[in-house]
Amino acid sequence: MFFIPAQRVLAMRDGWPLAFGYYDAGVPFTVREFSEELRQLMADFGTSGTLFPVPRRLKREFRELIQKHFFPGFDLKVDTERAQKRMVLSSGKDAPVLPFMVWSTGQREFVPLLLGLYWLLTPSGASRRKGLKWVVVEELEMGLHPRAIAVVVLMLFELVSRGYRVCISTHSPQVLDAVWALRHLKENHADPSALLEVFGAPVSAPMLKMAEDVMKKSAKVYYFDRDGKRVRDISNLDPASEEAGESGWGGLSEFSGRANEAVARAVANARPKEHP
Repeated sequence: MFFIPAQRVLAMRDGWPLAFGYYDAGVPFTVREFSEELRQLMADFGTSGTLFPVPRRLKREFRELIQKHFFPGFDLKVDTERAQKRMVLSSGKDAPVLPFMVWSTGQREFVPLLLGLYWLLTPSGASRRKGLKWVVVEELEMGLHPRAIAVVVLMLFELVSRGYRVCISTHSPQVLDAVWALRHLKENHADPSALLEVFGAPVSAPMLKMAEDVMKKSAKVYYFDRDGKRVRDISNLDPASEEAGESGWGGLSEFSGRANEAVARAVANARPKEHP
């Protein structure tokens, strides 16, 4: 299992992953282990160069989406001009670099997640890392705007298409909307392009293949009671369910659908403005 913790930003200090032994015993093991994995990944990358975009890392379509929604106008690079290596954002050869502490919250949250995906989505011929079956991602939505969340969910679909089993913890209705859409598109035998349309993703041959693979998989949603004593399957996300957890979260998905339908009707029925 590969675990990407909710506290993933703690794995970075001034833009560089910390070694396992740096942390004291009070830091959760998952954070220390994740940080060590990223540190080893950075060692594999070498001491300098561009971390994003890299041609052999991720599909071209993902690189374009990430560039647009996370790093518009910037590349993620390794800066070795100081004694301590660090990751920076750079907009050009002669432009000043942006250090970790001036990045947006979303960028600071996303970069360790991106590096974790680099580790999982191997550039070699193998679909996934040998011996690794499960990927757990906690609160993928932290610090991200809605379009960025959609990109991350798409990238998790890529993990699923490669044979990983993916478990997500979330407080985001948008993530549940994505699962709801996936389930209903699958049940109604929709074309894989419909799934890409939901996410505003390019309809290319590699993306269609990914969507086709994902729509063959099953998706489940579980609700944890606040007292921690019960776990319930609310995969139908039915707003009419007698279970409070399912009706509550299902209602959020239903609300999004009703809102979209109401606005679409209003636009369709709007009278053209009269011009003097």
